[in-house]
Amino acid sequence: MIRGLSTITYFAEDLEAAKAWYTELLGLPPYFEVADGYIEFRVGDYLHELGIVKGSWAPHDMGAAPGGEIANWHVDDLDAAIERMTALGAEEYEPKTVRGPGFVTASFVDPFGNVFGLMYNQHYLDVLAAREAS
Repeated sequence: MIRGLSTITYFAEDLEAAKAWYTELLGLPPYFEVADGYIEFRVGDYLHELGIVKGSWAPHDMGAAPGGEIANWHVDDLDAAIERMTALGAEEYEPKTVRGPGFVTASFVDPFGNVFGLMYNQHYLDVLAAREAS
């Protein structure tokens, strides 16, 4: 039934500011845009979709505190990623936390109120290596 990550969706009142911030964070521009409403980036080894939706289209109150699920994006160097998020103005939501051998997370609130999770995940690297070996 579930085959994998399709799209992570975040919301932002100022879509142009979000576009600039995420372009800087990800190091690439969006590959798809809907005028004044939606932008989408392709991220990582499997080109997962990160969509930013205009805040007025959100199904919840954008002024509410961050909450809900945290999608963790794999990074090879968690400390460098934490430093980059902080340098770009994201606020720590959950500090760097060891979850088990080979699994370490941290999360931030972006300038638009979305929770953005980071994770060093050894399993992710093992799956990627196995795919590359076959």
